[in-house]
Amino acid sequence: MSRKILSILFILSFFAAPLMANSGIMGLWKTVDDETGEVKSIVKVYDYKGKVFGRILVTFEEGKLKDTYIDPTTRAEEVKGEPFFCGLDFIWNMVESGNKYKKGKILDPQKGKVYGSEMWLERGNLIVRGKIGPIGRNQTWLPATARDLPSGVAEPSGLVPVIPQ
Repeated sequence: MSRKILSILFILSFFAAPLMANSGIMGLWKTVDDETGEVKSIVKVYDYKGKVFGRILVTFEEGKLKDTYIDPTTRAEEVKGEPFFCGLDFIWNMVESGNKYKKGKILDPQKGKVYGSEMWLERGNLIVRGKIGPIGRNQTWLPATARDLPSGVAEPSGLVPVIPQ
């Protein structure tokens, strides 16, 4: 009997694997400075009505906590309306396409510029590509957990996107 159960579980794993493959992008990620290797922010990647969004939760400067979405202070002055960096949805409308998420947008909140975007998992990290046509740049984001958030800052749930104008 145990052989039958193992066989059934083995077969089911083939059907479940494709369904679970991209769900791994949802959750917390650390963005890292390309030059220094220091963590710049913690981002929450989340699903809303079948599309993927990304929100900045926490920012760091020189390895120290700078700001949080709970009590934001620093504004993205180059973005229309000058929203706070923390709490800003800077990735929006990504749709699943095979092993990637595509057709979305990503905002560079420092410059106020919006680019096309793609995301995919590679060796446990999230590769985020901002691009104009075929030309673009990749960033590697590292997995984060709720323990990486500062004391008193919880991972938000039930997020509803607010797309910058």
